[in-house]
This record gives sequence, structure tokens and C-alpha cells, in this order.
Amino acid sequence: MTASATSTSSAQSAAARSATGAQLSFDMAAALVAASDRWSDACFATGPAEREAAEAGILGCYAAAGLPGPGRIIWMPSPAHGTIAALLGSQQSLVSLENGDASHLVAETRELLGDATVGKSVRSSLRDKPWEAARAAAVSALGPQRWAHAWSLTGGRLWQPVSNLVSQIRRAIGELVPEEDETTRRLLREATLDAVLGHQEAAWLAVFDGLTSAAADTHSTTWPDGLASLATVARSAGWWWPFDNLAIVCERPTELHRDELSRLHRGDGPALAYPGGFGLHAWSGMPVPKDFITTLVNVTPERIRHEDNAELRRVMLEHYGFDRYLADTGAKPVQRDETGVLWRVHMDGDEPIVMVEVINSTPEPDGTSRRYWLRVPPGTTTAREGVAWTFGVDPDDYTPLKQT
Repeated sequence: MTASATSTSSAQSAAARSATGAQLSFDMAAALVAASDRWSDACFATGPAEREAAEAGILGCYAAAGLPGPGRIIWMPSPAHGTIAALLGSQQSLVSLENGDASHLVAETRELLGDATVGKSVRSSLRDKPWEAARAAAVSALGPQRWAHAWSLTGGRLWQPVSNLVSQIRRAIGELVPEEDETTRRLLREATLDAVLGHQEAAWLAVFDGLTSAAADTHSTTWPDGLASLATVARSAGWWWPFDNLAIVCERPTELHRDELSRLHRGDGPALAYPGGFGLHAWSGMPVPKDFITTLVNVTPERIRHEDNAELRRVMLEHYGFDRYLADTGAKPVQRDETGVLWRVHMDGDEPIVMVEVINSTPEPDGTSRRYWLRVPPGTTTAREGVAWTFGVDPDDYTPLKQT
């Protein structure tokens, strides 16, 4: 056992002893939550990569795996460029990509890559094996229940938003070529799966950051063997591809816009943008065409009604405002009771818009009463039923003393 591995085992054992029963101690749980917050910041960070630190981390990853360093480290503007570089360096043909809308990405990548060839991928040695060993050691030290609790406070908090973001990036890269070109799409998809995700590895790095911090009450304690250098790269750069001849590394995004649920979201430009022109447009996490986003500022009820794509129509409605749409289309109330007014608007080829108009019983400072619109399920038949649904109770059990 190496000195690093011995130190790791001692740190994890100390962390385990600080927990009682099947639960983590308060201090350990706090350290894990703090680590999750740090890695959330790292994962969604934008701006230029810290290239010197990232390259040092990459060399450290090769050394930890017992491999000679790559002959070259080549930087790419985005994951799309990196994916293309990995394929070009493997001598793969990308004719349809070069002749299509993404031809500029291929040209930029060729210029940066030159005549370099990548050799064999060493991702498994640098990323997968250290993770598997560190996880097994942590489960052994903590026990399955405490490990599950530790994961829930770190990776469990980050996994969904991060995996959704990664999936959308991979999908967008695959869609750089027409759907009928299944061969090139498969090559692009496989190349994205060969990447180490850099700052988007945050979910699982957070748990080891928290455990080592809790063990020594310091953020400078020794990481599990092989993970320290991976964490250095993750704090400093985006996706990267380790090969035996060279490493391909990508910049972080220049822009990343999210909604309150951490989904990609922006109504006046790309929700995710990288140097070199690659990016994603999205509304509430749903990918949308670039030209669609640019026209949202001028959306009208007529355009909403005539949009054939139901998902895009819903985006338009959210942007326009459901209450505004009801008012501007001359919608009529279908039912009212002491809880509010029920409104319904038929939508061709889609479920109806059903909303409850309610009035805040607490007056505003100027004495007026503010109106709110609550969207409710399409099968709702009464205002009471709709309001009760927003509170998660049965209509017969909904008897508020006061509505605010």
C-alpha cells in the first residue's frame, strides 16, 4: 500500500468514527453539504480555463495511473471541438460534418489539432479505476448506510442538474449532422462518452471532497489516491480526452443561464455558450431552435395558436404569460366559487390551458388586492379543486382560514 493510500484509509476511517450508528455526525454532514456547494459553483462556472493548473492536473492524472505523460496537451474551444478533435485524431472520416452547417467547427478543430494523432484512450486508467477504488474504500470505511447518506448530501444533490446538462451537450453534439447520417452520429456520441467531463464531474468529486474535509477539518487534506489530480482539472477546465499520445482539453462556457430548477433557460440568446460558436438554446430545460428564441420577443396570440409543435407552443405561452394570453384572447370563465375563478382555453392538438384566478386576501400597502393566476391540471372542473390541488389536498379537505 502506498503512503497516499495509507493516508486516505486513515482519513476515511477517522471520518467514519466521527459518525454514530447509521447516521453521519452533524459536523460531517455539514462538511459534505459545504463540499456540494463548492462543487456546484465549480460545475456551473463560466470564463476562461485556468490552463496552467489544468495541465498540471492532467500530468498528475497520468502519473497517478503509472503512465507516461501525453506528448502534447491541445486546447479546444468547446466540447464540440473536442469531440471532433478526438475523432479526427483517430483518423475517422467526418465528411458529412465538414460539408454541413458545422463545417466551421471542423475547420477550427483541424487548425488547432494539426497532424496530431491521438493513439489509444486511457480514460479508464485515469478516471474510472480511481473512482471505483475510492468508492469501494469509502463504502468499506463508512458502511453502506452512511455512504448512502454521504452521497445524498453531495452527489445526490448535484446528480440530476449535472447529468441533464451533460446529456443536453451530448445530444447537441450528435445533432451537428443530419439525422439520416447514423454512422457519424454514432461516432460523435461514442466520442462524447470517452470524455472526462472536467468541471461537470462535480457530483462524485463532491462526496470525496466532503469526506476528506470532515476527516481532518481542513480542505487541504489528502484526497483518495488518484482523485486529487482529477479534482484539480475539474476545478480548472471543461471536458477533456486523455490518450496515450496526447490530451485534448476544452475551455469552460462563456455563458450559462439556468432557471430556479437549475435547468438551462434563456429567452433572449443561448442558454449555454462556448468560445468558437458552439452553444445550446433552451427554455425551462427544453432545447429549442436558435431562430425560435430570437423571435420570442415578438410572439403574439395568433402565432401561439398556429404553432404546430405543442412543446414550442408551451414555451411561447410561458414567455407570453398565461394570464396575458387569457386576457388577450377573450377567454371566458367557466366556473367560480369562494376560492376563485376557473378559466379554460382550448388549444388545437394540445391539452387545454386551465387556470384559477385568485385574489390575495391580504391587501397591498396601497390597499389594493393583488390577483394571481394558478395553472392547474387540464381535467380540473372547479376553482376549489384547482386551488386544493396546488396545496396537495383533496377539495373536500380544503378549508383555508385565510388565503395569502
